[in-house]
Amino acid sequence: MIKILLADDHSLMRQGTRRSLEQCPDFEVVGEADNGEQALEMIKSLKPDIALLDVRMPRMNGIEVVRQMRACCPGTKALMLTAYDDDDYILALMEAGASGYLLKTVQTAELVNSIRNVDSGEPVLDPAIAVKVARLWAHGAVSARNSPVEQLSPRELSVLELAARGLRNKGIAQKLKLSIRTVEGHFNGIYAKFGVSGRTEAVLYAVSRGLVKLEQPAP
Repeated sequence: MIKILLADDHSLMRQGTRRSLEQCPDFEVVGEADNGEQALEMIKSLKPDIALLDVRMPRMNGIEVVRQMRACCPGTKALMLTAYDDDDYILALMEAGASGYLLKTVQTAELVNSIRNVDSGEPVLDPAIAVKVARLWAHGAVSARNSPVEQLSPRELSVLELAARGLRNKGIAQKLKLSIRTVEGHFNGIYAKFGVSGRTEAVLYAVSRGLVKLEQPAP
């Protein structure tokens, strides 16, 4: 079971989200909070796998909740679900260590898949947010790596292109007729060359330098 905490100051939003998530047999909503301080205390006591947080909340905003929970509850991953796509919020949450950023316009199926992906260690970004992050990175608002980018192999470039389309390791392996372990090895090589630590960073780094194009997620 994936244990989920909901934190949003709008009770109707919490109730609707809870009803949707409880339709999934592998999800358990363990609690609800209507402000940031309460959310942090519940994260400490309940130790959920995923904290689904809004950015703007009374008493403590979502950014500060993420910062503090990363220090005290490293086993809980933060997935933001918010109506706000301000550049400052996006950058602050990336720096704080949020595992995903979705807008409240997201469809239920996308939210469900995003929760599962974050739980398995895959960061997620709403397509609109990903485009903004790529633009910010390209303009230097997100710190760029100082070391020069080494030449990617054709296979590494193919892996990145498919990742930019939203495919996960299994889908990439099937497309390229490789083992999942080989795909993971290619990602490790890409991370080393780019000086990044994860898939989302690698894709956005490549997009900002024109190596691949960011596309809508593949079905």
